[in-house]
Amino acid sequence: MNPKLAKHILVIRLSAMGDVAMSVPVLRALTEQYPNIKVTVLTKSFFSPFFRDLPNVSVFSAEVKGKHKGIIGLYKLSKELKRLKVDALADLHDVLRSNTLKIFLSGMPFVQIDKGRKEKKALVSGKICEQLKTTHQRYADVFQKLGYTIDLSNPSFPEKASLNDKTQKFIVGNSKKIIGIAPFAAHESKMYPLDLMEQVIETLSKAYHIILFGGGRQEIEILDSFERKFENVTSVAGKLSLNEELDVISNLDVMLSMDSGNGHIAAMFGVKTITIWGVTHPYAGFAPFNQPNDYMLLADKNLYPAIPTSIYGNKYPEGYEKASGSIPPNVVVEKTRSIL
Repeated sequence: MNPKLAKHILVIRLSAMGDVAMSVPVLRALTEQYPNIKVTVLTKSFFSPFFRDLPNVSVFSAEVKGKHKGIIGLYKLSKELKRLKVDALADLHDVLRSNTLKIFLSGMPFVQIDKGRKEKKALVSGKICEQLKTTHQRYADVFQKLGYTIDLSNPSFPEKASLNDKTQKFIVGNSKKIIGIAPFAAHESKMYPLDLMEQVIETLSKAYHIILFGGGRQEIEILDSFERKFENVTSVAGKLSLNEELDVISNLDVMLSMDSGNGHIAAMFGVKTITIWGVTHPYAGFAPFNQPNDYMLLADKNLYPAIPTSIYGNKYPEGYEKASGSIPPNVVVEKTRSIL
């Protein structure tokens, strides 16, 4: 498609926090390299803060559990979207909802992501063991099909966010380097064992200030216990809005996370991001944006040869639940120190 024809693109990326965060550096590159373009992102309202500092980007909230629920709700949504008078649609999601919208919005240029399902299936089945195309590049490919070639090789990032009175206490006046640690993930098989993570936190807290991230009642209780137990450790879990958490993350010196959304959020700010991998693997294309390969700490494949067992960490053989525990705590500590 001739890019001169598509001045206003509707981008569909409805859910999955990490995937939504991964779209941000791509949209930043798109709007910087094509400053005359207008982008509307269709996503859940909760994710709106992710796009707060992108030029020419606005968010249209999809209420998929409310008025936009089900077929009738999606039809109503399509009617609302037509009023935006967009020139093309870029589907970065490719799920039932976006495919339904494709039908309701027929007649408009509509390009969908190629998720590479076939090669990902080959990867987790052990038929291949090689780096697949990154999700960031798959997003960029969608825009290329619309006529917008995006160069992701020299990215820019926003300035560190200004802090309000509530968030300043976590950052301002601290003479130590600040490490964010997000120890949780959607599946146990993607988490570093908490007893080992506690050792990491204890060691690093002797020289650095640690800010812990998480959500949900049980996670908050665990992180609060770490805060009480160690000096120089603070948990922000349950204490800040998403906007405020983003402000704090943008001010970190380094983030240590699992293969999870917090790693992608830190990376979209250009924060140095170390990731710990269990039964998943960066080969599937979900590594945080613009991070060196040696920032990714992988489970011992000699001990767990079936890795990667799945793309999302929801499937794995018996005994693989704590595969990431094969990474010694001192390796995590030394990697963090070397980056700082």
